Amino acid sequence: MTEQGQKKTGGGVIDENLKRVYNEALDEGIPDRFKDLLDQLKQQDTQREPD
Repeated sequence: MTEQGQKKTGGGVIDENLKRVYNEALDEGIPDRFKDLLDQLKQQDTQREPD
């Protein structure tokens, strides 16, 4: 295999691994503590009086 072919193969492996890690991160979802924090912030917004 030529040096250029080896670089493409190595780059392809890196691309595949980056895509796999990215997709795994998307599948993890939002932790409950962040959801709770978002709910608290929404409550604060609804409790505020309009200016």
